[in-house]
Amino acid sequence: MNIALIVFAALLGVVATASAMAKFSRRDDIIETLDRLGVPDWAVPVLGGLELLGALGLVVGIWSKPVGAAAAAGLTIYFAGAVIAHVRAKDQAKEITPALVLFLLATTTFVLELAR
Repeated sequence: MNIALIVFAALLGVVATASAMAKFSRRDDIIETLDRLGVPDWAVPVLGGLELLGALGLVVGIWSKPVGAAAAAGLTIYFAGAVIAHVRAKDQAKEITPALVLFLLATTTFVLELAR
């Protein structure tokens, strides 16, 4: 495993975990955003669970390339969905940027996982 992959996977894992915890604790700003995007209330813990599973998969991926690649692919798809949701809601760039940055981070991690 190369250093770039470790750095990107660790950063993505930490951010995905923090995002999941914000959903599980129902942080006001997160819930307001998800409401505005039309995410039903029942889906909030599901989304948090997907992020947490992705982060866990990145950790397991240290020892198992297929698991790490699957986790990075899953988080790439997850954050692509977030970008699409923000675009469909006609959000401004400042509201789309965090999801777009996380999508790019996940995509980079996925490419690095495939290259190892």
